[in-house]
Amino acid sequence: MTNGNHSTNTIVIKSLTFMMFMMFAMTTDSVGVIIPEVIKTFHLSMTAAGAFHYANMSAIAGAAITLGFLADLIGRKRTIVLGLIMFALNSYLFSVVNSYSAFILLLVISGAAIGIFKTGALALVGDISNSTSEHTSTMNLVEGFFAVGAIIGPAIVARLLMGGISWKWLYVIAGTICVFLIAAASLAHYPHTIGTSAERVKLPRTLHLLKNPYALGFSLACFLYVSVECAVYVWLPTYLLSHKPSSAFMAAYVVSFFFILRACGRFLGAWVLERWSWTSVLLLFSGAILICFLGAMYGGPDATVYLLALSGVFMSVIYPTLNSKGISCFPKAEHGAIAGILLFFTCGGAALGPLAMGAVSDIFGGLRAGFVLATAFSALLFLGLLYNWAANPTREILKQSDATEYGIFQEKPI
Repeated sequence: MTNGNHSTNTIVIKSLTFMMFMMFAMTTDSVGVIIPEVIKTFHLSMTAAGAFHYANMSAIAGAAITLGFLADLIGRKRTIVLGLIMFALNSYLFSVVNSYSAFILLLVISGAAIGIFKTGALALVGDISNSTSEHTSTMNLVEGFFAVGAIIGPAIVARLLMGGISWKWLYVIAGTICVFLIAAASLAHYPHTIGTSAERVKLPRTLHLLKNPYALGFSLACFLYVSVECAVYVWLPTYLLSHKPSSAFMAAYVVSFFFILRACGRFLGAWVLERWSWTSVLLLFSGAILICFLGAMYGGPDATVYLLALSGVFMSVIYPTLNSKGISCFPKAEHGAIAGILLFFTCGGAALGPLAMGAVSDIFGGLRAGFVLATAFSALLFLGLLYNWAANPTREILKQSDATEYGIFQEKPI
């Protein structure tokens, strides 16, 4: 393939990956505006209604840890197309079911499909990057488009509800976009990266990677970060129903502002990380998140709505940077497996964090208790990233990865 064709093909693959993340974010990050409708329709407790989030995230986590190796075993393209086909078919079924249990089942299948194609896509980012630094920049762009989908999805749901149309048609719209992605991905030429031995990429090898300190450290950081992030878009709309700020406009659109600020921050993330050490950026931003949550809990409803919206700026680069650095600590032939592990803990945080918030809130009679718990999660994240900044334990392994995986033997400090 000529350099020109190679460059064009890389742009096509990146564009498809961006659209893929935007498409499924439209569904996963709309849950905050769907849950109040579900509570009214099925007369559920907060814990039960939260299953619309927990079921989906748990299924993504299960598929990621058990099937993430597929991206290494059968290749990125086949894994991505397989997951997209499952997602599209399942999305159309939302239009014909009307019971709580049926919706939960569809959300489980949807999550499994996302777990398959997302691990393939995460592994693919390493294939189309030329260094660990470029890997981080590309990951921030990918997650930037995810953040755009998180803005579009709730807006579509709001528009549907205003028109008297069920929220479930959001999934039909996402499924239609997915059909286009399936066709485009099937025609695109993906890099050929498959594990060199079956043992290395099967499930036992994936589970063995959990013992690696880099895998475990980045996984726990992802778990804590996502637990904090989900507090805003899963439970904040419900929290503001009983803790009303003076601005009804901000109460109605706080999640949208949060997602917009998060998206802008992710698109600027590559620029920021080119100028400052990633360890310093993550420490500074995690500290700002902690301040936002502390201020929200002790400053009243007005402080809550403005500070938690603002926290989106500081959350922007943390997850894609943790994800990319965690993956970059391993050979490309294992990127599917390690991406699956990181996604497992990501979705574990997305499921267990809001679940714990809902349960604590039910016990103490209000969501304030849940947000106090989320503040504790943000404090633990800050402490972990303080250690990461002070000790920089991945400095040597990332230099080694640049040399062995990308052929770069001298680069600026990382």
